[in-house]
Amino acid sequence: MSNAKTHKPLKAKSARKGRGLRRWSELHFFGRVWRVLWLAVVGLWLTTLLQVLLGWFIMPPLTPLMVQRFCQQVGDKERTVRFERDYVPLDSISPNLVSAVVYSEDGLFMYHNGFDVKQMKIAYTENKRGRRMRGGSTISQQTAKNAFLPHNRTMLRKAAEAYYTVLIEAVWGKRHIMEVYLNIVEFGDGIYGAEAAAQHYFHHSARTLSRSEAAQLAATLPAPLKRNPAHRSPYFNRRTADIKQRFSWGAVNIDMPRAKRKAKYQDRETLLDFLIWRMKQ
Repeated sequence: MSNAKTHKPLKAKSARKGRGLRRWSELHFFGRVWRVLWLAVVGLWLTTLLQVLLGWFIMPPLTPLMVQRFCQQVGDKERTVRFERDYVPLDSISPNLVSAVVYSEDGLFMYHNGFDVKQMKIAYTENKRGRRMRGGSTISQQTAKNAFLPHNRTMLRKAAEAYYTVLIEAVWGKRHIMEVYLNIVEFGDGIYGAEAAAQHYFHHSARTLSRSEAAQLAATLPAPLKRNPAHRSPYFNRRTADIKQRFSWGAVNIDMPRAKRKAKYQDRETLLDFLIWRMKQ
């Protein structure tokens, strides 16, 4: 009796496996293709969701940009191989820097759901006319790109960026998006995050950044390899002064209640509106 009980589950398992193989063999070609594609999509979605969930608890040890920059440094004899990074919680970063990057990069950061469609339209129109390349990306989009994706200008990467942006807005929220952004964003060649940048350029912690220092770091962000506090151009100085003037707008409340944020942005266009507009161009 004991032998019968032992082999019964094995037989049931073998039967289920056999039924699965028969079902697969009975599928026509397009059925098999559809099944493989469906499983691939589900697997990819679960993988990306796991990435974002892990990102809620830990900062990414490395980002694609960090790897990309390191390879560039190694391959260029005229560049110094540098990797400066020191992750700190948002409470250890001066509110001056939070306000400065919002003033500089994304004035509606606290109100949108990841996308500023008006700026995206302006960027597309100016780039199409052959003017200076303009990104139009929000801080949420930049965070998604910096944390999960390589830096290139393909449509596939932009689509992936939009997807990750939706995920981190839903899972992380504004405060954690800002925390990740300020810890992994590039402030110079091989210099990542607010703490490393504050130590490198000003020789003190990010907690004590003044308004002037925060404005300089924010002015660095559009082109950190070309313009930073160690390489001040006339444009960099004008940009810094402009950001410093915006402190008169008041400090950014990173913990603003969701209800207040929605009330200000409820009539704005959505990403779907932009895609419809884009197809008509």
